Formats: sequence, structure tokens, C-alpha cells
Amino acid sequence: MILAGDVGGTNTRVGYFDVQGDRIVQTLEDHVPSRERGGLDEIVSSFVRRNHLDVRFAAFGIAGPVKKDRVETTNLPWIIDAAALSKELKVDRVWLLNDLEANAWGVAALQSSDLCTLNPGDPDASGNQAIIAAGTGLGEAGLHFDGKTHVPFATEGGHSDFAPASERALRLCSHLLGKHGHASWERVLSGPGLVEIYEFLGDVEGLKTPAPDPRGEADPAAAIAARALEGGCPVSSLALDLFVEFYGAEAGNLALKLFATGGIFLGGGIAPKILPRLQGPSFLESFLSKGRLRALLEGIPVRVILNDKTALLGAAQCAAVRAALISGVWR
Repeated sequence: MILAGDVGGTNTRVGYFDVQGDRIVQTLEDHVPSRERGGLDEIVSSFVRRNHLDVRFAAFGIAGPVKKDRVETTNLPWIIDAAALSKELKVDRVWLLNDLEANAWGVAALQSSDLCTLNPGDPDASGNQAIIAAGTGLGEAGLHFDGKTHVPFATEGGHSDFAPASERALRLCSHLLGKHGHASWERVLSGPGLVEIYEFLGDVEGLKTPAPDPRGEADPAAAIAARALEGGCPVSSLALDLFVEFYGAEAGNLALKLFATGGIFLGGGIAPKILPRLQGPSFLESFLSKGRLRALLEGIPVRVILNDKTALLGAAQCAAVRAALISGVWR
């Protein structure tokens, strides 16, 4: 009865869920390269028709700011409107969520096997939580703790100003300002951001980049990360080291800004792929390096999400909860 989707700049995942008591159970799923289709309406309409689905409610996590039930996607040339989708699908209600808000909804559905701990924190840690996810872009969201449950909310913190904390990072920031006019965290903490760091090290810092150039690959960020993890390319390795350092720093910033004493989660597609580097000392030291508040951060659990369906599960969970509130269909 529920159609859910996770709409990213690279891929769109859609799923069909049935509600069984207080549980949602997935029965179907499809995975589509986003840029191969003209819009979300085309993807979901085809999915519903092809599988002869009976849908009452739908929710979609989308990479972009949601305003008045409408999204102009950040990394796709799409405009998505909830009312238009509802009419197209002939469903009772469609909800649009920021993709990180959808991830936040999905956190409660995760099992211990879906997580890898980078910092155990205090054993009795509680309070607000936050999620930061580097992928095609950089997303950030919060989970407000009201004393009983965590309530997800969206942010666009990934587009806030990059804060360099070293001489090299200052030079990188200056380079990005000259190139783009604004240096955001997303410019360094994303797949394209890793490529930006690599290019800066070679083109600006003058480090010799060995052939073949990974920027010629179909997925240059993945090629840079793979070479770094293999240990055969010093420039790729340094680029990934800086990426991990920046990831830790901004995760710590987010923890402070949202007072996320209940935990920080690293989502997105990149973190699981570079897990060996995240488990090294650089990430955690950058996370903790906040001067007088280091002790506070030491008590915050930090975990990597390994389940790549978290946003899809979260969108479905959000639809189920909101549908229950407005219709009393499920309790």
C-alpha cells in the first residue's frame, strides 16, 4: 500500500511496502540510474504500472531542499511536485522529504549488523542524534529527542562554508573560492569533492600524479579512492587522507551544532567503501579536535551505516507514520 523512493543524483531506488500491524514489509524494489530518465514521475509511474500495484500513500527522499511540497533537485535537472505526483499516481497523499531526512527516519530500522562503530562513546549516551552523508553531494540531518522518541528534521548544512583548519586546507579553500565563488563543505565532502581535492594537489600544489589519470575513468572519485586504498598512488592516498580529515571535522561540527549527544551516523555511499581509512586515527582525531569541548565529543557514539537501503526504509516508515496520523488506517 506504500510506495517509497530514495532519489539521489546518481541512482533512484523505489520500493513497494505492505503494512503488517506496526511493521512495514518490503515486497518489491527497482533500481534506476537517475540521469537515464526524464524525472521521478517517469520512474515511479513505470514501476507502478509494470507491477500492477495498488498504492494509497507514497513518500520520496530527494537530494535537495523541500519547500512547500516541491523540490528543485540539487544534482539533477528535475523539478518534483508532490501534488503533481499524487495526481499522476492516483494516490491519497505524496510526501517529499530531503534525502537525509529520509535517512534519519530509517535509522530506527537499522540492526547492529547494519552499523560499524568508529567511536563507542558513553554506554548510556542519549539525546539528539545527527546524520551526515557524503555521496554525489553532502547531506546533513538531525533527529530531535523529545524525551521519548527521535523526530527527524532536514537541514542544508552541507552547503555551509568550508572551514579550513590547516595551511594546506586554507590553500584548497582559496582555490575553491576562485574556481566556484563559494567554498562549501559539499565541495570537498562528496564524490566530486574528492576529485576536487585530487586536482588541487596536482594542479595547484604541484604534486606529481602518476598515469593513468583517474579523472579519465567513468567514476573518477571511485578510481581515486580505490588507488588510495590499494596504496599504489601517493597523490590519491593524500587526497583520501584529506577527505577523511574533513569528514571527521564536519561530523564534529554537526555534533556540536545539533548537540547530538545521542550519536552521529555516517550515511551515504562513500563511507562504507573507505571504511579502512575511516577506522584509522585521522577521522576520529578531527572529530574530537574541538578545543575545550573535546570531552563532550569523546562521549558521542559515531557509527557508519552499512545498509544502503536506509533512506528507502526511512521514506516508507515516514509514509506509514504520517498516514496513520491523518487517516487512522494503521495504529
